[in-house]
Amino acid sequence: MIKLQNLTVRIAGRTLIENLTLSLNEGHRYGLVGRNGTGKSTFFKILLKTLHADEGRLEIPARIRMGHVAQEIPAGPLTPLEVVMAADKERLQLMARLEDGSEPENMADIYERLMVIDAFTAESRAAEILAGLGFSETMQQSPLSTFSGGWRMRVALASLLFSKPDWLLLDEPTNHLDLEASLWLEDYLKSYPHSLLIISHDRHLLNNVCDRILYLNMSKILSYSGNYDTFERTWYAQQEALKSQHSKQEAQRKHMMAFVNRFRAQATKAKQAQSRLKALEKMEQLPDIAQDVNVKFDFPQPDKLSPPLLVLDQVSVGYTPGVPILKGLNMRIDEEDRIALLGSNGNGKSTFAKLIAGRLAPQTGELRRSGKLKVGYFAQHQLEEFDEDATPFEHVIRKAPSFSPTTARSHLGRFGLSGTLADVKLKNLSGGEKARLNLTLICLEKPNILILDEPTNHLDMGSRQALMMALNAFEGAVILITHDTDLLASTMDRLWLVADQKVEPYEGDLEDYRRFILKKEEKSSKSPKQKKPVQEESTTLKKRAKDAKLKMEALSTSLQKVREDLNNPDLYSHHSEALNELLKRQHQLEKDLSNAEEDWLKAEEEVQPSHP
Repeated sequence: MIKLQNLTVRIAGRTLIENLTLSLNEGHRYGLVGRNGTGKSTFFKILLKTLHADEGRLEIPARIRMGHVAQEIPAGPLTPLEVVMAADKERLQLMARLEDGSEPENMADIYERLMVIDAFTAESRAAEILAGLGFSETMQQSPLSTFSGGWRMRVALASLLFSKPDWLLLDEPTNHLDLEASLWLEDYLKSYPHSLLIISHDRHLLNNVCDRILYLNMSKILSYSGNYDTFERTWYAQQEALKSQHSKQEAQRKHMMAFVNRFRAQATKAKQAQSRLKALEKMEQLPDIAQDVNVKFDFPQPDKLSPPLLVLDQVSVGYTPGVPILKGLNMRIDEEDRIALLGSNGNGKSTFAKLIAGRLAPQTGELRRSGKLKVGYFAQHQLEEFDEDATPFEHVIRKAPSFSPTTARSHLGRFGLSGTLADVKLKNLSGGEKARLNLTLICLEKPNILILDEPTNHLDMGSRQALMMALNAFEGAVILITHDTDLLASTMDRLWLVADQKVEPYEGDLEDYRRFILKKEEKSSKSPKQKKPVQEESTTLKKRAKDAKLKMEALSTSLQKVREDLNNPDLYSHHSEALNELLKRQHQLEKDLSNAEEDWLKAEEEVQPSHP
């Protein structure tokens, strides 16, 4: 159990957490929620002891391993598979001690521990996790230096999952993932064998993984049993009850004060008036009513155009002449279309989005646009291109110099950047506020088609809800790429699958697609591996044979120890539960050893032909 007692945390003079007493019980799957900026990531830092509380005490038993995603995985010659396998420090240390051979008296214990932590299946387990997060077998064997920062973050996540800490701490884990990897991660976390604490604004993830919700609001953390939907219903019911209590108390307070003001000067009533004043002083201090921040987005309605907005006829598109990413595209887009693009990262979703946005020209075929068509294109990389020393107001004026200050501020207000926020430098704004500015800028010309590539990555729950409502009210076409399944289900009515250089309608709903993805991952993990170069294959076979031999030796050592224990005559003097357990263990070890010997012999046979 993790205990926090009277904890207070202040950052730059601002109190984020005040006088918090909370227990986190092992075996639970906690979801930590709250608006952006309330201190959720700060709370993680406190638990990880990278930040210390100003007051109070944190108690974490020494035996507990806390795990979180590394901030950065440096590029280098190591492969993702090597990095992930290296994350299990205990396994590496035990294997090193085993190979060193200098502790013959401890061999049985080392073997036993290697069996307990399932050390001999490490490579297959690491490969399975990487595959679930989108790494093909070729990618797993490629140097990290060939990957972008986003893919290296996936390696960091895979390393954490592989190490299986007692407490798994995840801060917005789906932000670097596509829908396919997010679905796999959700399924993985549902069966995680230890404790979880997840910061997320992904309602679907919180509903399907978490069994308790921690709500950080007004410097307090309140714990609710159940998933996010259960928490939300309970919290709103509590707020309504609290408003009623406040109303009744205020009416009572006014009634008592009216009596005091009327009769305090009269000698016959003075004692009663004093009594009421004392009652007012002792009146229960009710909790404050949470102030809802009403976030609202408003996409400007486009000018009507004759259909279709856009037609693709046998279009191929790519970045290198003669090397198409997508080919043979035949489709049309009309103003009422709500299209979700499905498909793993690298299959061409963003390439298709850039084609529709006019950022890429067709290599072959014809793309016909309505003459006055305007497209708004939102992508994450655009946030990195902002001038951090400029304000939102200045960004709008730069893009639309003809706007009056009033018009510019009006556009910012459509996405919650009104008042003082319009004049704050971007370096002092949150990721969610920058995302809102990006939405403002792409909507300045009232686009007929909105293309949104992962628009929710920095948005909190309220902003995601506002985006959903705004998209449903928008009268133009929408093309959406997102891992947020709730946003997809609530706003999109057409699914297009981007795969095998094609973009085609997907016949089925999101649940069908989820089953398809998980089944595909399972099939992939069980399918025969692609043929490797002879030298690489030889190395792999040698390693497999070596691991098989180590496992066989570990089982043999454990079996020998059980047999020695069974020679103890005291076990047979009376009916002993220990005797039964030893006999069961002996039977299981004999069975496992037989299987391990078969695996080792098979591995040795595979090694021999490759080295005549």
